[in-house]
Amino acid sequence: MVSIERDAPKFRPFPKSSCVSNPREFEFLHLIWKIVEMAVDWTQLPQELFESISKCLTIYADYLRFRAVCHSWRSSVSNIPRHLPPQLPWLMLPYTQSLQSHLAFFDFSAQSLHLLELPEAASHRKRRCGSSHGWLVILGETPEVLLLNPLTRSKIHLPPLSTFPYVLSFNYSEVGKEYELRGTFGAIHRLGLREMRDSFIKKVVLSSSPQSDNNNNKNYIALAILLQPDILAYCKNGDQSWTLLHSATFFCEDVIYHKDLFYAVDKQGAIAVCDLHSGSPSVSITRMPIESRSDMRYLVNSEDELLMVTRYVELHYDDISPYSLNAFYKTVRFEVFRMVWSGPQWEKVTSLGDRMLFIGQNSSFSLPASDFPGCLGNCIYFTDDDCEFNLDSDFGEYDLGIFKICDGSIEPLPCYQRNPHSQVHGPPIWVTPNPC
Repeated sequence: MVSIERDAPKFRPFPKSSCVSNPREFEFLHLIWKIVEMAVDWTQLPQELFESISKCLTIYADYLRFRAVCHSWRSSVSNIPRHLPPQLPWLMLPYTQSLQSHLAFFDFSAQSLHLLELPEAASHRKRRCGSSHGWLVILGETPEVLLLNPLTRSKIHLPPLSTFPYVLSFNYSEVGKEYELRGTFGAIHRLGLREMRDSFIKKVVLSSSPQSDNNNNKNYIALAILLQPDILAYCKNGDQSWTLLHSATFFCEDVIYHKDLFYAVDKQGAIAVCDLHSGSPSVSITRMPIESRSDMRYLVNSEDELLMVTRYVELHYDDISPYSLNAFYKTVRFEVFRMVWSGPQWEKVTSLGDRMLFIGQNSSFSLPASDFPGCLGNCIYFTDDDCEFNLDSDFGEYDLGIFKICDGSIEPLPCYQRNPHSQVHGPPIWVTPNPC
């Protein structure tokens, strides 16, 4: 991993606090003071002191720096910090051919750019169609569906595209129309390799990290939102093919895993509750009237509450003519609602308090801003998400920023500056660092 700190833009929505409020920080400073008082060789510290110090480090970048001090420090603690709490996400920047086999990630905690060698994902022929629990979902010009952990380079193969029930056949010899599919109403149509890569799957969401200690890489479930024909399909670890959720036949906008269940939302705010853990999966749909007529909807798990975020966009054109094909959209505002289960109904939220929401092509999530100095709460950190409309935005016209709920303003993400002369492939994506 190559880090570039000199030219990285600084992300400081407001100044860092000078006071120490985290109990782990007090413990860390106390341990450092003990070392100073001991006046011994820092490379020969007791093993228990190494372990105590390392467990006080809650940011992955700090843990890496700790292990990089010297050989004895590196060998004294595990290379996999399983004690770490949820991390501030990195922003995977759009791929450019100048990166060759690398992808660039902006690390907000360390204020640096990381160049990771990921030939499995770094190519204009690859589509990076989202992330979940720190794993990228990679599609290419083959039926392969790959999960890739960018930190560990671990790979997991999900069942291929050719195993979806609506895919009738796949044949490499049928150049330009390799896939034969059955549409929603029974019509037969064909898609080429690139069309299938770009327009069949919208997003894949995982129930948990495939290699976490909690499930021992056995019980995770992957749920895919299909753009053709706008339904849900899932697979479990070890499955050889995808299974359709026939009861969830509505135009799904987003999916989240919340309290052992998958929840899906459509354009009207209806919710599908999917229990996929039993041998006989069940789906129940609840339709709730909501006045909001947004362009996109997201589901977020925030402090055990289920939130729905609605996104409103406007079209912009490069040319004067409104019929120009050089169009792109820009987000103008958001609204947030929380699920009131006693109704059930969506109730509008006017403040997120200390919480930050991260939405886009990732599996949406929230974090407390107070745990990350320099970050601002009551905000929505958003990236481009319309994989159909802005996918071919060749020169970086992507829609991303920080929406402040308090006043409705939108600030740009300082780590991403559009280069109108550099051809890019795929929008920025939030990726949670997952070293496990």
